[in-house]
Amino acid sequence: MKNKLVLSFALLLVSFFTFNANAQNENNLEAAPKELMSNINSGSIENISSTSQIEGFTTSWNLDYEVFQDLKEQGYTVSIQYNTKIGAKRYEKGYSNSDWIVINGIDLHTTSYSIDSLAGEESYLFKIGISNGENTFWSDKNTADTERGWGIFRFLVLIGALGMFIYGMKIMSEGLQQAAGSRLRYLLGSITSNRVKGVLTGFGITSIVQSSSVTTVMTVSFVNAGLMTLVQSAGVMMGANIGTTITGWIINIFGFKVSIGSYALVLIAIGAPMMFFGKQKIKAWSSAIIGFSLLFMGLGFLKDAVPELGPDSWLVQFFIDFKDIPVISTLLFVLLGTLVTVIVQSSSAAMALTMTLVAGGIVPFEVAAAMILGENIGTTITAELASTIGNVHAKRSARIHSLFNVIGVTWAVLLFPFILQGIEYFMVSIGAGNPFENPKEYANTGIAIFHTAFNLANVFILIWFVPNLVRIAERTVKSKGGHDEEFHLDYIGAGYMSTPDLSLLEAKKEIAKFGELTGRMSKFSRDLLFEKSRKKQKLLIDRIAKYEEITDRVEVEVANYLSKISEGELSIDTAIRIRGMNSIVNDLERIGDIFYQVSKGLERKSEAKIWFTPHQRERLAEMFDLVDEAFVIMSENLKKHSAEVNLIAANEVEERINNKRDEIRSEYLDALSKDDEVHMKGGIIYNDIFASLEKVGDHIINVSEGIVGKV
Repeated sequence: MKNKLVLSFALLLVSFFTFNANAQNENNLEAAPKELMSNINSGSIENISSTSQIEGFTTSWNLDYEVFQDLKEQGYTVSIQYNTKIGAKRYEKGYSNSDWIVINGIDLHTTSYSIDSLAGEESYLFKIGISNGENTFWSDKNTADTERGWGIFRFLVLIGALGMFIYGMKIMSEGLQQAAGSRLRYLLGSITSNRVKGVLTGFGITSIVQSSSVTTVMTVSFVNAGLMTLVQSAGVMMGANIGTTITGWIINIFGFKVSIGSYALVLIAIGAPMMFFGKQKIKAWSSAIIGFSLLFMGLGFLKDAVPELGPDSWLVQFFIDFKDIPVISTLLFVLLGTLVTVIVQSSSAAMALTMTLVAGGIVPFEVAAAMILGENIGTTITAELASTIGNVHAKRSARIHSLFNVIGVTWAVLLFPFILQGIEYFMVSIGAGNPFENPKEYANTGIAIFHTAFNLANVFILIWFVPNLVRIAERTVKSKGGHDEEFHLDYIGAGYMSTPDLSLLEAKKEIAKFGELTGRMSKFSRDLLFEKSRKKQKLLIDRIAKYEEITDRVEVEVANYLSKISEGELSIDTAIRIRGMNSIVNDLERIGDIFYQVSKGLERKSEAKIWFTPHQRERLAEMFDLVDEAFVIMSENLKKHSAEVNLIAANEVEERINNKRDEIRSEYLDALSKDDEVHMKGGIIYNDIFASLEKVGDHIINVSEGIVGKV
């Protein structure tokens, strides 16, 4: 009996201690011995927070000072317990493969801890604990999110962000083109042989539409149509290079200094209702505002998509290791910038990407500056591609653009260290910071200054050598013969300009060229009238036939081009102008047909060995003189704005043509009745020619009237 009592008492003691141990393992109680239990509570671990990072997170905390001193004396350490939100729910349901992961032995003095090698784009739960190896006191649950690591997905996000930036730039540029159409017409109409004025024109257009590609491609098309000389095109393209530097300042100020991306939706909320207004200009401003917003939303996504690399990463080390090799490193990064621009087909997008890499600390300032030089070369690809379907003059214009940029980059590479020192000195002296010592904060401002300074200096240096650039372009781009010199409308007919105002401007320039072309047919016909050599007569007849084919093709292509413009929403003024242009091209094509018929009549005369009398040739020469005078007035009117066209001179010369026709016809009829020697066949051809020239005069006056809307 006594032994049973002893055994029962022993079991009672074991049960008591077992219950006591279990009680210590309960949350909020088990972590501390009796002397600490009164101090430890849910507020003992304070300021728990987490920061997301790629495939991990960093958590931080603080311990109550009094509790910290007691725990330090008892040898306690910090523990972290974490699990995914999904895993935590599965654990509560009893799944054995969803256990919480515990990290023990963290020094009590530590107030933050980073956990990596986790799943990207995942939500986690974590708790901070105080442990002595046997017992642990846990805080309440907290949440943390991880970011996706660099891979295919992040790469596609970066490409998508870049695409959004480019699309926003396109929408904004087109909106600005529509909103400022009349101003662009004025700027382009003011281009003269003065190269300085050409530079200002190129700068103005690029500043307005925020796209150097628009300016350069438009310039190439005008040279292709014979409406602009190579000297003029050189000045415009130089100005476009200066104008494109404004894009860098916009990106620097609104993309990095002031975050427009956070206000982008507010701007879209302002711009979107404007799309439903009836007025075309308000719709244009809507496109500009929405495009501006999308541009900086894309830039914001771009900044987030660029990987955050530490100073020890291989990519950062690559740039650091190679940047100090004289000349070679600069050339290497110039080539990299060129390649990036060729791939994305936008120097603005390449610049935005470069500035984003600089802001992320991946690319040093001097490397970014070299890449900017390369982007100046890469942007010439746009003009080169536009010229491939043009004539020899268009190709030469694109070549001048390439020469200008390549020569500029060449001297900049040779003076690269001195230029960078100058940028550094300038920025420090004006209090803009040092781009070398603090690149994340100041380097992008340095890039904008570098880009502007380089293009300004390049223009100031090479503007004096424009004739030399023209000669080099003419020597390096050889003409392949007649076809290469032909009048082309292929590119302009493709409708590059998506806005009616600029499209009509191109059509107007093409029609002006068309008028000059028909004027040449008049001179060819006059030469044919007096030419005695059969071989030269054949050449003139073939040339007139070729020009007649061109007039037929030009009429069709310009008419199709105007038809494409008419598909959009047009103002009353634009509709009137399109109707007048259609009438003009029809009259010009009829002029081409008439001169072709004149040439066939002169060909029959020559084959039949019929000769005009000296008096008849003299009278036809007088008629040609009046027609040529009418052509001069018509060509001048075609180049003017409709409000500047004066019909008085055109009507006066038309009346003189009619009077001369009546005078010659009356004289011819009198001679026909009195002079038996007048050859009947020769007289018929003679009559047809002066009657045809009078019809040419009628079509010429119709052209001038079409310009002012009298259709």
